[in-house]
Amino acid sequence: MDIPRPSISAAIRLGILLSGRGSNFLAIAESIRAGRLPGVEIAIVISNVADAPGIAAAAQLGLPHSVFESRGRKRAEHDADVAACLKAHGVDLVCLAGYMRLLSPEFVAAFPNRIINIHPSLLPAFPGLEAQEQAFVYGAKVAGCTVHFVDEELDHGAIILQRAVEVLDTDDAHSLAERILAEEHIAYSEAIARVASGEWEIRGRRYVKAGNKGTREQGNEKSR
Repeated sequence: MDIPRPSISAAIRLGILLSGRGSNFLAIAESIRAGRLPGVEIAIVISNVADAPGIAAAAQLGLPHSVFESRGRKRAEHDADVAACLKAHGVDLVCLAGYMRLLSPEFVAAFPNRIINIHPSLLPAFPGLEAQEQAFVYGAKVAGCTVHFVDEELDHGAIILQRAVEVLDTDDAHSLAERILAEEHIAYSEAIARVASGEWEIRGRRYVKAGNKGTREQGNEKSR
């Protein structure tokens, strides 16, 4: 899976979709500013909520931004407008950063293997809403976050990377969520760097270094 680049010197252009405060968006923006994501730039920030703090933050940072309110609109029509805006800004990789919308199949098809999301659990455990609370109530001893490609199913696409968080005896759902969020801010930039590098590829459900073969496959080759 390759992320297309217009030219050798061109940056990978991100389209950020958010619905709320945009803390992961801000972490990505800071990674770019600090030089931790060379060759990556934010092309556009889009929200489906007009008063989302994340959009106000994008404006303060001087980044291109747009609002396409989703309330009262059909999902396919709304997504078509968002997709058109992303394409108009030359977006290579779409990053969902607290975007509280299920994407239509048409939107996913418009950006094949070019949409990534971060989820506050170690998928496939605890998909859906309130994942941190789900993990806490279930009594999980280890929680964390997952950055994954987006497909047509909820929290389902191939996993790019995960970061684990120990669930402490002193935790409650809120403190666990806060510690997971701190790992999200690290994980998202790491995942973008992997995708932007062009050195990784999807094989089945696995996202692996291009050219690497699994141990079992190597063993089978030696026995031939």
